[in-house]
Amino acid sequence: MSAVVEMPKNAIVQNAGRMSVAEVTQNVIAVQEIMRAVMKPEVHYGVIPGTDKPALYKPGAELLCMTFRIADDYQVDDLSRDGVIRYRVMCIGRHQATGMVLGQGIGECSTDEEKYRWRKAVCQEEWDETPPTLRRKKYARGKNRTHYVIDQIRTEPADLANTALKMAAKRAKIAMVLNVTAASDMFTQDIEDLDEALRDSLAEKPQHDPNLAEHWVTEAGKAATSAELAGTWKAGLVAIKAARDMASYNLFKEAVEKRGTELKAKEQQAAAEREPGVDDDDPFIRDMDAAGSAA
Repeated sequence: MSAVVEMPKNAIVQNAGRMSVAEVTQNVIAVQEIMRAVMKPEVHYGVIPGTDKPALYKPGAELLCMTFRIADDYQVDDLSRDGVIRYRVMCIGRHQATGMVLGQGIGECSTDEEKYRWRKAVCQEEWDETPPTLRRKKYARGKNRTHYVIDQIRTEPADLANTALKMAAKRAKIAMVLNVTAASDMFTQDIEDLDEALRDSLAEKPQHDPNLAEHWVTEAGKAATSAELAGTWKAGLVAIKAARDMASYNLFKEAVEKRGTELKAKEQQAAAEREPGVDDDDPFIRDMDAAGSAA
């Protein structure tokens, strides 16, 4: 490693009792420093498009264990039955110097999970010779909203026993590390195990319809009163939310705020001309609040 991070003396507190604000702050800063100075994207952690936090990978968990001197200890429950291999693992984190338990995490894996239950047929002959009850056609998402079909056959659970055990242990360890280091606000755990189709769905960028935005921006500009603008805002929100078009929402919101400011100034001026010195209620705020409550 080219970077060296000096850890605070009390990065993980071994004494009993409540941690001080300074100690909590030191823990958070230590994790952030490790992430910036040592961790590498797609090696120690990775960001799945469409999500708000990076997923902590096993190498990243091991790096944090080394940093905070956490030794991992495992307890395994074999829950296998009826031809399904299933393990539940508890990972206990202990301080390397004192042996004190710092925290724990739990993880589980089964060969009945979608990504372990099926595999792609090696060839057409293998597909043809597999009994119909042990094969299927899997529809997968392609680019530009297209799809394709994969010939799949059932896996042999015994062949995946070691894989299931290691995956359960990995999930438990990552959970333990996040619990002990209080790093859940910076990392998530299970995203990296998402099914490929679900990952692709999350990665899809929302569609933007310029015509939709233009229509509602125009409607906002046509509003002659605050009450009319409030009605336009409510109707526009329904249409834009149905389209899940965030870009149109931002443009529409900007147009409504701009038109609302104009109408507010006009209505305040009109109120002052009618009865100088009287501070009338703001009709724009009142109408917009009413529309928001109704929505």
